[in-house]
Amino acid sequence: MTAQLTEPGLAWRADPYTDALRAGRGPLYLRRSDGRLLPLDVERWCAGPDAADATVLARCTGPVLDIGCGPGRLVAALAARGHRALGVDVTPEAVARTRRAGGSALCRSVFDPLPGEGRWGTVLLIDGNIGIGGDPAALLRRAAELASPTGFLLAEVATADLDERDEVHVADGRGGRGAPFRWARLGTRALCGEAAGAGWTRSGTWRSAGRSFVALRR
Repeated sequence: MTAQLTEPGLAWRADPYTDALRAGRGPLYLRRSDGRLLPLDVERWCAGPDAADATVLARCTGPVLDIGCGPGRLVAALAARGHRALGVDVTPEAVARTRRAGGSALCRSVFDPLPGEGRWGTVLLIDGNIGIGGDPAALLRRAAELASPTGFLLAEVATADLDERDEVHVADGRGGRGAPFRWARLGTRALCGEAAGAGWTRSGTWRSAGRSFVALRR
């Protein structure tokens, strides 16, 4: 029998994730329905922007909305550069860390009402956050509502050519686990296929430090 799925915001408030953010380190994983563990790079998220992040920051224009901002390294860096930047995350500890780092953040789902809808110059979906909700098409449509008519979406994608939709839960590899929820992983081709029906066109792709990114334009 399939486990009852939890509202994603509640799932990401599970103790393993919150504990990892408080400690600034893992191990932390997404455990798939087939038992496979997908590592989550908590140490990188809790550090300052790296070389790959710098390529994202350099492409940000106008006010920036970071969806699933986590502990806020990108939001804080953008604020330091003089951008108006806002992070959105469903995990209170992530929002608290973002604010302590000097960024602005709201504890809210991307599908809730947000400030500046239709006026964000750049929307970010980094660190695999294209997977939020397990329905990339719905997330891309929501991002289009949030972006300005000439806005950009910068998304990090899987380096492999894949399109996965699965039921997962957060796990620490030591027995701690959160509640199940839907998640997705997309490569460049799958993302661009979904984007076309959500009001986005491909603007560019690039790789840096072993990570892959796609720029989309309204």
